[in-house]
Amino acid sequence: MSLTIGVDIGGTKVGGGLVDENGNVLATTRRPTPADDTTGVIQAVKAVVEELRAGHEVEAVGIGAAGWISSDRSTVMLAPNLSWKNEPLRDKVAAVIDLPVVVENDANVAIWGEHRFGAAKNHRSSVLYTIGTGVGGGIVVKDNLLRGTHGVAAEIGHIRSVLPDGRVCGCGRTGCLEQYASGRALTRAARDGAAANPAQATVLLKLAGGDPEAISGRQVTEAAREGDEVALAAFDAIGFYLGNSAADMVNLIDPGVILFAGGVVDAGELLLDPIRKHYLKALGNRAQVPVAEVRAAELGSKAGVIGAADLARHREIVP
Repeated sequence: MSLTIGVDIGGTKVGGGLVDENGNVLATTRRPTPADDTTGVIQAVKAVVEELRAGHEVEAVGIGAAGWISSDRSTVMLAPNLSWKNEPLRDKVAAVIDLPVVVENDANVAIWGEHRFGAAKNHRSSVLYTIGTGVGGGIVVKDNLLRGTHGVAAEIGHIRSVLPDGRVCGCGRTGCLEQYASGRALTRAARDGAAANPAQATVLLKLAGGDPEAISGRQVTEAAREGDEVALAAFDAIGFYLGNSAADMVNLIDPGVILFAGGVVDAGELLLDPIRKHYLKALGNRAQVPVAEVRAAELGSKAGVIGAADLARHREIVP
């Protein structure tokens, strides 16, 4: 049985899993991420790998990291959450664990996991939106990750086709999708709605102690499940932007399935229903012929670990 290790480097933790060739996670572990200490991150990855490989023959390690990864899958060119710039992560990790290492963007490893073993496994082409604090994206076209010339394709959250002159984004542009369709955007819409129409936000305001600015994302979901009008409107608002973006993906690459993952997707149909509604409307006449199904991803928080491990396993053949 072929065994590889997948590692997910996040802003607060380094998580890892021992994964077999069928995508089964046999063991997991984690360490805190010292975000402002590159050497500390490398040591955390080493500790995760050493724990998981104990007693096992491991072929390689795949690492998913939030940031822009070089085309040769070795260097983190920029990772704002970790304060990294041109960090040779592959070589530094390989030097301390003595195994082949592949580095890839976190959304890319997630879509690869879904493509190989999850909700996209029956489709050669697929799109994944990761909805959390921001909006990430991964695209597979004809069984290959869409990585682009420099390795940084599929940054769906920073496409600004809907409102090009809108809110300022952390990437330096204005009107990016993640400013209108992320977890932060959901909370912002709910806070604004509750302040403007308190009579329609009774559940939300009760949960937040009467203060619109105290509303959290979790409270928006809870209130929406109880029928709170402002909370439901907040989900519809981000569903509008995600649905329109998904329609753009159909016209761009004609995928077989469009997946949504991340913390906000835990709301289930509260989010997926408005996405589908606005998606079908935005398709126009394109909806009269076959189009991609919109659905939730399947692998949850394990997608990145599974995808990274599988990319490491196929490092010789996956471009």
